[in-house]
Amino acid sequence: MKKLILGLTMIVVLTLAACSNASGEWGSSSNITVYTRDTSSGTRAGFMGGIGFDEAAEDDSQLVDGFVINDNTGILTSMATDEYGIGYISLSSLDDSVKGLQFEGVDPTIANVINNTYALKRPFNYVIRSLDDFTNETEKNITLAFIGFLNTTDASDIITNEGAISLQTSDTWDDIKDDYNVCRVDNSDVTIRFGGSDSIEQVAKALTDAFAPKCGNFVAEHDHTGSSDGFKRTQGTEKDGDNYKHVGFASRPFKDTETGSESTQGQLAWDAIVVIVHNDNFINNMTSEDLKKIYGGQFLTWDELL
Repeated sequence: MKKLILGLTMIVVLTLAACSNASGEWGSSSNITVYTRDTSSGTRAGFMGGIGFDEAAEDDSQLVDGFVINDNTGILTSMATDEYGIGYISLSSLDDSVKGLQFEGVDPTIANVINNTYALKRPFNYVIRSLDDFTNETEKNITLAFIGFLNTTDASDIITNEGAISLQTSDTWDDIKDDYNVCRVDNSDVTIRFGGSDSIEQVAKALTDAFAPKCGNFVAEHDHTGSSDGFKRTQGTEKDGDNYKHVGFASRPFKDTETGSESTQGQLAWDAIVVIVHNDNFINNMTSEDLKKIYGGQFLTWDELL
């Protein structure tokens, strides 16, 4: 049984590892600390599938001993300080606090995702409640107006600004807004609940920040806990629970068990998954074979890659 290191023990280990390199020189003989997302994550599913390690997408026992589970933000933060760590995040979250690696010799850029040369890409999808399963018509109509907004150039600009890759469209919000009478009235006392993939959270918040003033200033509540919850809390087993959502997001294709009712699912963007390391790491490129050996436990130290 593979062991998952959590809690105080891991904090101590990572602290010692970060402090062990007082000379300022990166040591390639050091052990690799492997970071991953949990099994509900669409980023994990996309990453494991992209490196040919599908069996590890939902099975922790396939991974190297001592791996660390964290969310998208946690992995980004950890890699800024852990000189010997490796993880993966959404391209839309990448910043200069870490080094984003090439995959199979191709840079992780929006241009390379669009021209289809960067292979670690995945869809950003949405799902809403079944149309006969909203508490009231106002909540349903605001939700449908939001989905309409997603298919406009206004939304495309926001998606691009947040680092994801928008889909082609020619309509503006002004072209379609007359189709949504609900946006002509004051909705400031209405809350629309968004959730699902945390990789999409930054994009989703930017979209609702821009759209709420266009639709009566409704209140957008965000609670992003993973792609699996996107469907579960809109049309699945938790749709009527305390954590129900009006709109859910998944940073992966929907599974066969997540087929929603008619006209309730779609794609809002493309994204890429980027392998990240500390800025002092010598490595600049990873192949799918390299990554599978790291995550599967065949490569345990950095010098096995040099």
